[in-house]
Amino acid sequence: MKKAFYKAFPYTIPILTGYLFMGIAFGILLNKAGYNFIWAFFMALFMFAGSMQFVAVELLKQPFNLINVAIMSLLVNARHLFYGISMFDKFDKTGKLKPYMIHALTDETYSILCSVNIGKDVSERWFYFFVAFLNHLYWITGCTLGAILGSFMNFNSKGIDFTMTALFIVIFIEQWENSKNHIPSVIGLSVTALSLFIFGKNRFIIISMIGIFILLLILREKIESE
Repeated sequence: MKKAFYKAFPYTIPILTGYLFMGIAFGILLNKAGYNFIWAFFMALFMFAGSMQFVAVELLKQPFNLINVAIMSLLVNARHLFYGISMFDKFDKTGKLKPYMIHALTDETYSILCSVNIGKDVSERWFYFFVAFLNHLYWITGCTLGAILGSFMNFNSKGIDFTMTALFIVIFIEQWENSKNHIPSVIGLSVTALSLFIFGKNRFIIISMIGIFILLLILREKIESE
């Protein structure tokens, strides 16, 4: 178990930086919306969905509408349906930890689990767990700290939610630089841009994910061979 922790921790350091700052941004926004750090802590613990948590701040300001919240949650987190499909084999190896692994799967955790060569001397099960757990811990810490700091700060928070977009850009650049095969990245960019142009910003997410999934399935052999 210790070997798995020591192996996992270095891979999560870039996520530590991003999650702390992004979590702090969320915590500040939530505090400015009238909710204290307890709300931030439990949202980070049980929701653990960065994009949706930022959206939830705005939803909390509006009259409660269960259908609207459900649809919005599906649209924002639809990409996890496709992540989950590709993680079947890996998560089957985690045994009783599988429910938590499903809960803790994020873009950043997915990126690490898909790109790292663990080695035979380290337990895959515990390596996967520690990557997910550490990233979750960073996020909880950032969100809670941000909400606490927000109660002592008074400034215009407009635009602070851009931290989420900034983190995605950094992760994409890192993946591009570390990968010799850019076909998946090009497919992702092209299909997403085309879907956004044709269907608009409110409908493109699920459509683009389906398109990316189909193309990657068709080109799977070529991508894996390279």
